[in-house]
Amino acid sequence: MASVQDIKRRIRSVRNTRKITRAMELVAAAKLRRAQARIEAMRPYADRMTELMAGTARASTSLRQFPLLQRRDVGTALIIPLTGDRGLAGAFNAQVLREAFAVERRLRADGVQTRFGVSGKKGASTLRFRRYDVERAWTGFSDRPEYHDAQAIAHHAAELYANGDVDSVRIVYNHFESALVQRVVDAEILPIPEKALEREGDEREAALRGDFIYEPEPEQILERLLPVYVETEIYRALLESAASEQGARMTAMRNASKNAGELIDTLTLQMNRARQAEITQEILEVVAGADALSA
Repeated sequence: MASVQDIKRRIRSVRNTRKITRAMELVAAAKLRRAQARIEAMRPYADRMTELMAGTARASTSLRQFPLLQRRDVGTALIIPLTGDRGLAGAFNAQVLREAFAVERRLRADGVQTRFGVSGKKGASTLRFRRYDVERAWTGFSDRPEYHDAQAIAHHAAELYANGDVDSVRIVYNHFESALVQRVVDAEILPIPEKALEREGDEREAALRGDFIYEPEPEQILERLLPVYVETEIYRALLESAASEQGARMTAMRNASKNAGELIDTLTLQMNRARQAEITQEILEVVAGADALSA
């Protein structure tokens, strides 16, 4: 059995660790509130962007001249998992990478070659450790992504797709549901999904026709809107991922603090038993010494 001093040192170490996890939980909670406010403000803008693009597409006479809309047989696909730059966030990074590898296996089973880009240091280090060839890594902004970060990813993906280097671009990220729930999403962003251009009912279509007068021609407007749509979708995914990361970290640190408290209680009980055993041993030694003297 460990000595009382050893147990005391371990209790002191666990208490110091609990102080750190509690501080990290509070920091993550503060960051989560800001990230949640950003994504809640972003969602209506992204939805309106989709509506505007759909209305402009319906007003266009032809969509064949837009490279980002052209669907072709998929021979090569680019997979971009959105991970964090730091750990200590539970399964946040692991579940994104697990889904990315599952997507890769499904594509390879269909005879599709895969390429990897990645956002976040954790994803980049994992892919390189597994000997994957990472052609582009974007790091340093997972806590607070800005629009220009999404632009960098979108421009690279759009360039590869327009040049025919890849036939599909997919992003894998955590969609923020709540501080306790993050849902992994595998979304194809290129070619631009047909559902983004689908009709949404006569009432909505009439509203869109009444809201906009197209000047210049719808085709010219759509040529500008399509890259912005891709940037917006990636930016929304980055914000969803940032909020999910803080929620996962807050939950992980709360669980760590709870586990530390339970461990302290267990160690305290062990320490009391060890102290009691030492006291009992000392009493037995004193009694044995007294019996020896009296004899």
